[in-house]
Amino acid sequence: MTQKLSAKEKRTHRIRTGYNRNQTTWRRSKKKTSTPEYSGIDQDFLDILQQHTAGNPMNSSIRWTYLKPREIVSELLKKGYSVSRNIVRYLLKKHEYVKRKAQKNITMGGHPDRNAQFENITQLKQDYLDAGNPVISMDTKKKELLGTFYRNGSLYRQAAIQTNDHDFPSSATGSVIPHGFYDLKRNTGYITLGTSHDTSEFACDSLFQWWVNEGIIHYPKAKSLLILCDGGGSNSSRHYIFKEDLQKTANALGLEIRIAHYPPYTSKYNPTEVSQ
Repeated sequence: MTQKLSAKEKRTHRIRTGYNRNQTTWRRSKKKTSTPEYSGIDQDFLDILQQHTAGNPMNSSIRWTYLKPREIVSELLKKGYSVSRNIVRYLLKKHEYVKRKAQKNITMGGHPDRNAQFENITQLKQDYLDAGNPVISMDTKKKELLGTFYRNGSLYRQAAIQTNDHDFPSSATGSVIPHGFYDLKRNTGYITLGTSHDTSEFACDSLFQWWVNEGIIHYPKAKSLLILCDGGGSNSSRHYIFKEDLQKTANALGLEIRIAHYPPYTSKYNPTEVSQ
């Protein structure tokens, strides 16, 4: 009868017998992908892509193809090359065709005082933090429909979740409007869900709820509150009704509230956007 060895005994046996794991045939290893010995495959590959390639007329170095690896495999097979999708992916990378996402980096507009406002916001944040006063960022997110609708993400279940095949607003049982706050010092968030419309009254009510449930607890000695936000939407820098509702909120809380709006077309620098 063969005695079963423990893990420690197995390691000792390997050392004594000179066992080399790298020499076993069953060892799993990652093999480096290489191009098969086909002369001219690179040129034929580029010829295939040229027929299905678009680009930027202002920049010849920016090109993209709408062919998928399996489609390129089929095209190469017609030319006598029997290759796998891994080889095609290798060729794509070799010729600098890399899967990329679109990036929102093109500024649609500017403002002559853009840099000055950023410097002003930076100085205000530092002054408030040094004084022990809270600095928060606020923003309203996309309205979400309530009902049996498809949502991004996944979770562990024993059966698949069944949803409507179309997201028609008429099929919704309601909607929610997330209004978020981000505390820069404590690195925490707070969300209020509205069920009607994104108005200045809703924004100020959400601010009131944040202060009562979070702000006054963590900043009991605060004399002033700095809020960073975009220049549009329910907290617009041009709407007098927001300023009026904000003043009512400040009076109800007995707290000085200061608003610092980001310049136009710079909402992506709002800390709420960065930390969501």
